[in-house]
Amino acid sequence: MRKIFTYILVLFVFFYAPDSYGAAKKIYIKTKKGAVPFIVEVVKTPDKLASGLMFRESLPENRGMLFDFGKEKVRQMWMKNTLLPLDMIFIKRSGRIVKISENTEPKSLDLISSEDPVRFVLEINGGLCQRLGIKKGDYVRNIFR
Repeated sequence: MRKIFTYILVLFVFFYAPDSYGAAKKIYIKTKKGAVPFIVEVVKTPDKLASGLMFRESLPENRGMLFDFGKEKVRQMWMKNTLLPLDMIFIKRSGRIVKISENTEPKSLDLISSEDPVRFVLEINGGLCQRLGIKKGDYVRNIFR
């Protein structure tokens, strides 16, 4: 019985408990190659939406940050005070990816626009979209759970 409890506790901590990157949530990106899992920190508050991944010196490969803006509209992001190159994935309410900006330039003040209305922006390590086959038109799943 103790082994079962320990196993359940480990699973809970891995998938749901807060960690150094905040509350963890598991999502999947459905690609032509199959489902790609990520553990993301979901941010919704104005302070978190404004600061995002600024000042972080590392991001594990299977991690990311999911910005939930609540409503769909054209979104503009930038890389001010962001030390890592990122892939920015712009996502409709339905979960469909409508744009990807790959390998964004750290510390840049250039605006990166979704061009179409989106509710979510997912930031992951730069270069992962190309390496994992994540493309415009793919879908993000478990976004609302």
